[in-house]
Amino acid sequence: MFVLVEMVDTVRIPPWQFERKLNDSIAEELNKKLANKVVYNVGLCICLFDITKLEDAYVFPGDGASHTKEKQPCTCQQSLLMLPAPSPWQLPIYFLALDLPILDILFHFRYVVFHPFLDEILIGKIKGCSPEGVHVSLGFFDDILIPPESLQQPAKFDEAEQVWVWEYETEEGAHDLYMDTGEEIRFRVVDESFVDTSPTGPSSAEATSSSEELPKKEAPYTLVGSISEPGLGLLSWWTSS
Repeated sequence: MFVLVEMVDTVRIPPWQFERKLNDSIAEELNKKLANKVVYNVGLCICLFDITKLEDAYVFPGDGASHTKEKQPCTCQQSLLMLPAPSPWQLPIYFLALDLPILDILFHFRYVVFHPFLDEILIGKIKGCSPEGVHVSLGFFDDILIPPESLQQPAKFDEAEQVWVWEYETEEGAHDLYMDTGEEIRFRVVDESFVDTSPTGPSSAEATSSSEELPKKEAPYTLVGSISEPGLGLLSWWTSS
């Protein structure tokens, strides 16, 4: 569910943080920049794990802040439990005269990212139901959908109650098992989708249109789940007596 992603990035350290340890200032600014943000094709960033490499820091001419430089996420991802603990170290800040060229700090780090692998089994809570399917939340991540065809079958949508129902067949007949909001549900991750939500300029068609309708907001990262297997679905369904 969680992986470590190697990254390199540029972070601006304001002058009032120069009295602090450089690693602490970088960690705070980096978490402000990345925490709870979705990186395209990487996942949902959670928190900084460690800083693996840091070079000299410099003050830019006419700025007064310290800068660092990082690169985009590597494709390498590792299990969070298999990595050794980081070793502590510090690095001093060097101040440049204002007539010297602008330089950056190059530092590498590893970030904890939420990116479950396909076929992974997760447990969440039902956030709500709609004709599109069952919406599930993990508490920190809500963009999970279990479509109707991936529910336990036969299933129907109760318009009055606004819930999905599993029509469980027994020797005594069918029993309706409701998927109520707030119930814990076990599901399998079967698909994922990343959407580039970076701001773009209006197209020519939108510019000439007089419509006041706002475009539908898309989630940058969504998961598709399935409960169409024995043992999957509401935890209460499979509780042994």
